[in-house]
Amino acid sequence: MVSTVERLLKDYYHEGRFVTSGPPSIAYLASACAVSPSYLSDLLRNETGRSAKDHINDFIVEKAKNLLLSTNEPVSGIAYTLGFNYPHYFSRLFKSRTGVTPKDFRNN
Repeated sequence: MVSTVERLLKDYYHEGRFVTSGPPSIAYLASACAVSPSYLSDLLRNETGRSAKDHINDFIVEKAKNLLLSTNEPVSGIAYTLGFNYPHYFSRLFKSRTGVTPKDFRNN
Protein backbone atom coordinates (compact mmCIF):
# COMPACT_ATOMS: atom_id res chain seq x y z
CA MET A 1 0.00 0.00 0.00
CA VAL A 2 2.87 2.38 0.77
CA SER A 3 4.33 2.01 -2.71
CA THR A 4 0.89 2.54 -4.23
CA VAL A 5 0.42 5.78 -2.29
CA GLU A 6 3.88 7.01 -3.33
CA ARG A 7 3.13 6.19 -6.97
CA LEU A 8 -0.23 7.98 -6.77
CA LEU A 9 1.42 11.08 -5.33
CA LYS A 10 4.06 11.12 -8.08
CA ASP A 11 1.41 10.63 -10.77
CA TYR A 12 -0.80 13.36 -9.26
CA TYR A 13 1.96 15.94 -9.65
CA HIS A 14 3.34 14.55 -12.89
CA GLU A 15 -0.09 14.76 -14.52
CA GLY A 16 -0.64 18.32 -13.21
CA ARG A 17 -3.80 17.59 -11.22
CA PHE A 18 -2.61 19.95 -8.47
CA VAL A 19 -3.20 22.89 -10.83
CA THR A 20 -6.97 22.43 -10.80
CA SER A 21 -7.48 20.46 -7.59
CA GLY A 22 -4.78 21.75 -5.23
CA PRO A 23 -2.63 19.42 -3.15
CA PRO A 24 -3.79 15.78 -3.09
CA SER A 25 -6.21 14.80 -0.38
CA ILE A 26 -6.49 11.68 1.74
CA ALA A 27 -9.89 11.09 0.15
CA TYR A 28 -8.31 11.10 -3.32
CA LEU A 29 -5.64 8.58 -2.31
CA ALA A 30 -8.15 6.38 -0.50
CA SER A 31 -10.52 6.38 -3.45
CA ALA A 32 -7.69 5.44 -5.82
CA CYS A 33 -6.75 2.58 -3.46
CA ALA A 34 -10.41 1.51 -3.08
CA VAL A 35 -10.42 1.94 0.71
CA SER A 36 -11.85 4.48 3.14
CA PRO A 37 -9.74 7.49 4.14
CA SER A 38 -9.54 6.38 7.77
CA TYR A 39 -8.58 2.84 6.79
CA LEU A 40 -5.84 4.13 4.50
CA SER A 41 -4.45 6.38 7.20
CA ASP A 42 -4.57 3.57 9.78
CA LEU A 43 -2.92 1.14 7.37
CA LEU A 44 -0.12 3.58 6.54
CA ARG A 45 0.36 4.39 10.22
CA ASN A 46 0.67 0.68 11.04
CA GLU A 47 3.13 0.06 8.19
CA THR A 48 5.27 3.20 8.47
CA GLY A 49 4.38 5.01 11.68
CA ARG A 50 3.13 7.96 9.59
CA SER A 51 -0.43 8.87 8.64
CA ALA A 52 -1.68 9.46 5.10
CA LYS A 53 -1.56 13.22 5.73
CA ASP A 54 2.07 12.89 6.81
CA HIS A 55 2.88 11.07 3.56
CA ILE A 56 1.20 13.79 1.51
CA ASN A 57 2.88 16.62 3.39
CA ASP A 58 6.31 14.99 3.29
CA PHE A 59 5.97 14.46 -0.45
CA ILE A 60 5.00 18.11 -0.99
CA VAL A 61 7.89 19.36 1.16
CA GLU A 62 10.38 17.24 -0.81
CA LYS A 63 9.05 18.67 -4.08
CA ALA A 64 9.31 22.15 -2.59
CA LYS A 65 12.92 21.57 -1.50
CA ASN A 66 13.86 20.55 -5.04
CA LEU A 67 12.14 23.61 -6.50
CA LEU A 68 13.69 25.96 -3.95
CA LEU A 69 17.18 24.72 -4.74
CA SER A 70 16.81 24.40 -8.50
CA THR A 71 14.93 27.59 -9.43
CA ASN A 72 14.92 31.28 -8.60
CA GLU A 73 11.13 31.35 -8.50
CA PRO A 74 9.74 33.28 -5.52
CA VAL A 75 8.40 31.23 -2.61
CA SER A 76 4.86 32.35 -3.44
CA GLY A 77 5.33 31.10 -7.00
CA ILE A 78 6.50 27.73 -5.73
CA ALA A 79 3.48 27.58 -3.43
CA TYR A 80 1.17 28.19 -6.40
CA THR A 81 3.16 25.71 -8.49
CA LEU A 82 2.53 23.02 -5.86
CA GLY A 83 -1.21 23.74 -5.83
CA PHE A 84 -1.55 26.00 -2.81
CA ASN A 85 -3.95 28.91 -3.07
CA TYR A 86 -2.33 30.67 -0.12
CA PRO A 87 1.48 30.93 0.01
CA HIS A 88 1.31 31.55 3.76
CA TYR A 89 -0.19 28.09 4.31
CA PHE A 90 2.58 26.55 2.23
CA SER A 91 5.24 28.41 4.26
CA ARG A 92 3.72 27.22 7.54
CA LEU A 93 3.62 23.62 6.32
CA PHE A 94 7.22 23.83 5.10
CA LYS A 95 8.44 25.31 8.38
CA SER A 96 6.53 22.78 10.48
CA ARG A 97 8.20 19.93 8.55
CA THR A 98 11.73 21.31 8.22
CA GLY A 99 12.12 23.78 11.09
CA VAL A 100 13.03 26.62 8.70
CA THR A 101 11.10 28.86 6.35
CA PRO A 102 11.30 28.19 2.61
CA LYS A 103 13.31 31.41 2.17
CA ASP A 104 15.82 30.40 4.87
CA PHE A 105 16.09 26.92 3.36
CA ARG A 106 16.96 28.40 -0.02
CA ASN A 107 19.51 30.83 1.45
CA ASN A 108 21.36 28.18 3.45
